[in-house]
Amino acid sequence: MKVKIRKGDNVEIIGGADKGTRGEVIKLLPKTSQIVVQGVNLRKKHQRQVQSGGRTVNPGIIEFEGPVHYSNVMIVCPKCDEPSRIGIKREDGEVTRVCKRCETDLG
Repeated sequence: MKVKIRKGDNVEIIGGADKGTRGEVIKLLPKTSQIVVQGVNLRKKHQRQVQSGGRTVNPGIIEFEGPVHYSNVMIVCPKCDEPSRIGIKREDGEVTRVCKRCETDLG
């Protein structure tokens, strides 16, 4: 199934530990049906110092965003500022995403 959420969209988490948190979509992982949202599902990784390609990666604890399944996310409409479902409108061969609450164009 095609995911209607795109990179750069503002979304709200509707399920899980970060429920109610809003953030911007950083990355899409279509093979696993997951989305990486800025500031959500934070993970810590202990990184050792490594050298590769003449560069060194600094050691320490790195904090990064983990992926979230797209079913736990709803897009936030910029007009009504509420999480809403997305509809598709086709006019003159153009396909646009539409907010189901207030019928505004999401681009």
